[in-house]
Formats: sequence, structure tokens, C-alpha cells
Amino acid sequence: MRIMEQVQQAFYEQITIDPARIPIVILSALAIYLFFLILVRLFGVRIMTKMNAFDAVVLVMFGAVSGRVVIGHPPTLAAGAIGLFTLMLLEAIFGAARKSTAVSRVFDEDPQAVFAHGQYLDRQLRRTHVSRDDLRMVMRRAGVATPADVQLIILEPTGEMTVYKVGIVIDPEMLRGVAGLPSGFTQHDRENH
Repeated sequence: MRIMEQVQQAFYEQITIDPARIPIVILSALAIYLFFLILVRLFGVRIMTKMNAFDAVVLVMFGAVSGRVVIGHPPTLAAGAIGLFTLMLLEAIFGAARKSTAVSRVFDEDPQAVFAHGQYLDRQLRRTHVSRDDLRMVMRRAGVATPADVQLIILEPTGEMTVYKVGIVIDPEMLRGVAGLPSGFTQHDRENH
């Protein structure tokens, strides 16, 4: 019977949490969530774009470090469930708060022009942490044969990139809020370029 009691005790320790640790798990989840938002704001949405193998390794490491911080030691099922629930709750709260213009300005990036009229916008590339290689990959995916065939590439707030090919007339409404557009990027300029 002693072995059965030990198994039950071990099982109980793996699935439960000391009530005093619950606030620590919640505060840890809040802290790591806010820290991740700050990192995304500092390093831009580039970290959310299509990943190469190195980026995937870094993302897995983010998850491993974050998970370890949130659930603490010893890791238990209850700590994991509380941590996940807290993160999902934070995502719902911040998702709803983003509808506010003030909150949106703090956490959301504006779309950024990173390429225009066949030219790399190097200042914007540095600012957004996007490389010329990233843009060439996006152009290839869009079926572009040469950079001269590209009128504009916009890095969207989601990390995706939008490619407008030469010859397409872009409605000015589509460019509202796009930062880094080169001067003279007007309807007349687009039609005659």
C-alpha cells in the first residue's frame, strides 16, 4: 500500500499548485506578456514575418523561456493551466483595448513603405529590421521578374508585405496611414512612373 500512496502523492504534486504561487504565476504571465509587447515594439513586426530556420529557432526559444518564467518551479499542470489562461485573458483584454486609438498608437505599428519605384528605401529597411533579401523573397513570391517592375512594397502591421506592381493605379485610400512613403508619391507620379 505504501507504493500506491507514493504514486498518489507524486500525482497530486504534479497536477496541483500551492495557492501562494497562483499570484506569482499570474504576475509572471503579465510581466512576460508586456515584455514581449515591448520587444515587438522595439524590434518591429519583422519578427512576425515569414520565418527562416534561424527565426524559427529563436521563436521556439522565446516560447521555452516564456513558459519557464510563467509556470516557475516546480512546473505543474495547474501552474501551466493558470499561466495559459492568464495569457489568453491578456490577449483578449489587449485585443479589445486595441480598438481604442490611444492604445492602438502605443502597441500597433503603422504600415511602412519599404520599397518604392524600383528602389529600396534603406532608411525604412533599417527602421523596420527588414533586409533586402526579405524584399527579394517577397518579390519572387509575387511573381516579379525584376525590382523595376515593383511600384511599392508595404510592410503591414501584421508582418506581411503587400506588393503593388508597376501599372497598377493605387487608390489613395489604400495608402492612408502608410509611413515612409517617398515624397512625390502621388496619383500623377504613380501613373507616369
